[in-house]
Amino acid sequence: MNWIVLIIAGLFEVAFAFCLGKAKETTGNEMYLWYAGFLVALTISMGLLVKATQTLPIGTAYAVWTGIGAVGTVLIGILVFKEPATFLRLLFITTLIGSIVGLKAVTH
Repeated sequence: MNWIVLIIAGLFEVAFAFCLGKAKETTGNEMYLWYAGFLVALTISMGLLVKATQTLPIGTAYAVWTGIGAVGTVLIGILVFKEPATFLRLLFITTLIGSIVGLKAVTH
């Protein structure tokens, strides 16, 4: 169950990075709404990470949480913010995904 909580926490990490990207693109009240979304997603993400670390090893949980956030943020950057999708960038994202799966596989 705590692996699911950890995955959701990682998705909220992607959400707060997305909100930062959108806030950068906007001005006025809309910018402040994106910053509010950032704070909400950050709070939820950290709360779920704390919950997951109650039964999962902190090193593994933090690495998986950060990895989900990194992979998700790069994918959002490519798909939403039109960042380049170069071969090397995709290769390293793939190796990061492999590392996340590997950590899950070797953690009891």
